[in-house]
Parts: sequence; C-alpha cells; structure tokens
Amino acid sequence: MRAILPLYPLENPMPKASADAPIGIFDSGIGGLSVAQEIANYLPNERILYYADTAHVPYGARDDQNIRELTAQAIEWLYRQGCKIAVVACNTASAFSLDFLREHYGENFPIVGLVPALKPAVLQTQSKVVAVLATPATFRGQLIKDVVLRFAEPSGVDVMPVTCLELVPFVEAGLQNSEQCKTALKNVLDPILAKQADYLVLGCTHYPFLKNAIQNLYGDQLTLVDSGLAVARQTARILIKNNLLSELPLQNKTQLSCYVSGHNADTLTPVLKHLIQEKISWSICDVIDKLQ
Repeated sequence: MRAILPLYPLENPMPKASADAPIGIFDSGIGGLSVAQEIANYLPNERILYYADTAHVPYGARDDQNIRELTAQAIEWLYRQGCKIAVVACNTASAFSLDFLREHYGENFPIVGLVPALKPAVLQTQSKVVAVLATPATFRGQLIKDVVLRFAEPSGVDVMPVTCLELVPFVEAGLQNSEQCKTALKNVLDPILAKQADYLVLGCTHYPFLKNAIQNLYGDQLTLVDSGLAVARQTARILIKNNLLSELPLQNKTQLSCYVSGHNADTLTPVLKHLIQEKISWSICDVIDKLQ
C-alpha cells in the first residue's frame, strides 16, 4: 500500500459508513489505549477497532517523513476496514499528519487528532511554570507551538519541555510501575520541581499509564493532565454532527478489538489485561504482518 505522500486522489473510495460501523483508533503502540478507554467509557454503545503499530514503536525518535508515512498507512488500513471515523491517538503522529490526512479523505471520513493538554494547565497553574512530558517529535510539530503562542506566552507562563525516550518502552513492556521506570521518571521530573512547576502535561498517550508511578513518587506536588477525555468528547461531537452516533446498546459484542503489527499476541495479552479496565470487553485479533 502506498503512503499518502505526496497527496494523490483517493482511489476506490469506501462507501459512507453507517452509524453501526466501528470507531477506528490508531497509535504507534499500545499507549493509545488510554484514549480508547476514555472513548469507550464516554460512548458505551460504540464498537472500537484499535490498531497499534508495535512493529515501529516508538515514533518519537523517527524523522518527520517516516512518521507521516507510517501514520498514513495506519489510517488507510482503518479506512479500508470500514471505520466511520479515525482517531489518531498519538501526539507525535498528530503533530505531522492531521492536515494532509483530512484533506485526503474529506468529509466522509472524519479524523480526530491530539494535541497536548497544555491549555487547561496554563489556565490553572499557580506557579506560572508548566512542564510538558512528550516526545522530541511532538515538540517539533506546529500543534504544540501554536498552543504555546496562543495561551502560554500571553499569560506569562513558562512552558518546560521534557523528553525521555525510555518511558514508552516501559509501558509497552508492562513495566510502568517498575523501579527502573521510576528512576527514569525521577531523572526527568526532579528538575521541573526544582523550577517550581505545579502542572505536568502528559503529552504522549502512553504517559497516562504512568500516573500511578508519578503520583507514588511526587504525591500532590504535580497536577497531571492529559487529552483523553477531551478527545472522547470531540469524537462524540463529530459523530453527532454527521449522524453517526450509535444509539443501540451493544449486546454480547466485543467493544474493543485490538490489532498489532509487530508483537506476538500471546506475549502482549498479559500487558493488555493489566492496562485495560475490567468493565471494557476486549479481544486481541490477528497480528498484522503487512498492512493491506
């Protein structure tokens, strides 16, 4: 399958999806399950098809072109599965791909993206120092720069960028509460406390799974914010606008179907059991060796 770079006319367009079609969610790995669960809780009548590109995780250290190509391939796969909307549950992918994806697919396949939840942190900080924990690629993107220019600078809030490439692999391995992970967190977060930061924006969908570890380390010294609920609400608004909201309760159906590109399903299943809330019905489907 060709990536959508450069843009080309949409070939063999899918018929417009119906309200009972699934919501498609994509992330570079399993971190986007933090967003998928927010959507599942906010929209309990919806089926969700989740694709994790675990063969290429993490995206944060990849170059801009490669991020766009991998994102384009993943969204095209969700489109061909008949999803009614796509959520790019990856801050890094959103930073480089939203505009051209929306132009490519048009109104019949709406696409929701992420931007770190910097605005609420800027509006509520008391110390006027806010830290954003995200990947290097997210900080290169224009989305977060626009939020800083629009909200942080006029308010006199200092935004501290924080990166740590070790954290995503810890979550992917189910080791987010390990001592090694806590040591990595201390190495990057102790300096922001020394600068009097009172809000920490979790600017990667893997990072909400680190909340327990961060709170164990710092208690109430840091207020943690992420984009999950805001994305769920935006997804609902778009579905309502397009008359695509499912109103029929699910009956004995798996709400969350997970597909991965580079993991052995047997090894990943215990990690998903640990990450996904018990009230959400889920399954891990066939591993994807090649998107088609």
